[in-house]
Amino acid sequence: MYDAIVVGARCAGAPTAMLLARRGYRVLLVDRATFPSDIMSTHFIHLYGMARLERWGLLEKLAATSCPPITRVRFDVGPFALSGMAPPVDGAGEAYCPRRTVLDQILGEAAVAAGAELREGFSVRELSWDGERVSGIRGSEQGGPAVAEEARIVVGADGMRSIVARSVETPTYHDRPSLTCGYYSYWSSVPLEGAELYPREGWFAFAFPTNDGLACIAAQWPHGEFAAIRADVEGHFLRTLEQQAPRLAERVRAGRREERFVGTGDLPNFFRRPYGPGWALVGDAGYHKDPNTGLGISDAFRDAELLAEAIDEGLRGARPLDAALADYERRRNEAAMPLYAFTCQLASLEPAPPEMQRLLGALRGNQADTDRFFGVLAGSVPVAEFYGEENVRRIIAAADAAPA
Repeated sequence: MYDAIVVGARCAGAPTAMLLARRGYRVLLVDRATFPSDIMSTHFIHLYGMARLERWGLLEKLAATSCPPITRVRFDVGPFALSGMAPPVDGAGEAYCPRRTVLDQILGEAAVAAGAELREGFSVRELSWDGERVSGIRGSEQGGPAVAEEARIVVGADGMRSIVARSVETPTYHDRPSLTCGYYSYWSSVPLEGAELYPREGWFAFAFPTNDGLACIAAQWPHGEFAAIRADVEGHFLRTLEQQAPRLAERVRAGRREERFVGTGDLPNFFRRPYGPGWALVGDAGYHKDPNTGLGISDAFRDAELLAEAIDEGLRGARPLDAALADYERRRNEAAMPLYAFTCQLASLEPAPPEMQRLLGALRGNQADTDRFFGVLAGSVPVAEFYGEENVRRIIAAADAAPA
């Protein structure tokens, strides 16, 4: 009997297992993959995610890899570009965009070092039940016999297609369909000015440095164009890059693509009820959104902390487990909802309304507020605070009063 079984050992599951194991619980962590291994990812760890890595004692391990820190973000809207960096969060002032082969290995090793048992290459086939309550899992390692394990709680950290979520038939809410489709790959010899973002009508591109001297370059189109783009990914990717971001395209032409394109048109937006009798969800299993804001990893870290705290309160009897998990859902939604709406708005790929265009123009030459604008994109400055009527009016008035 385990205290907790965590299904999925990547950026949501491994931290959840680690944090529970550090509290002294007996934790089984399983994943159908073996590590190190890659997975489709936004790569970006925003400052509030970096602050957690530092708090967990893992920042030095990530910094010691070949992934360079990001200290500047460029937001290129076509006629001009804003450049800056989000305000630090709990002392964290540098972002990173690591390969998942690197990040997930660090997180898994940290969970094991904390005392969690990790079974790689283990596929969960179904959940076990004790009446209406989830009581464990059934599954097997590749080529091995079927086994059953029991736990006081089973955590689904197994992505948006979570077998835990499907098995418990938990409802979704605030659903929005896939708004975009996207592809990315990796290039060598492509110099970047930190992270670069290129929002355009009907298109959005991102470029950022990652491990081994590579630049990851990604592009998004409206979801309805997925079939045409999939038929000629490289052609669409390079042609659109030439049309929409010629200076980036020039650097890409001078570089060398080192890996295949990776992409999808399956990018739904939803919240799931993340708990019930004997089970809970964390990461993309409980809350999924378009990747344009790159919040997935950082949100997974945040929610792993919230969930581990709730499970700890419930298992040690500080309060009923269901009440603690209900509070986890409330706190998750309170933190996630504003940026979820903001992310879906960006994912429409519609042109910025006139008032937004005026605000962006007013930020030129105003570094302090430009950095706070990047703080909104990074999740460290509240959306409502920055886009509040009084704050927007202040920024525009300051720009109008500035000498020509």
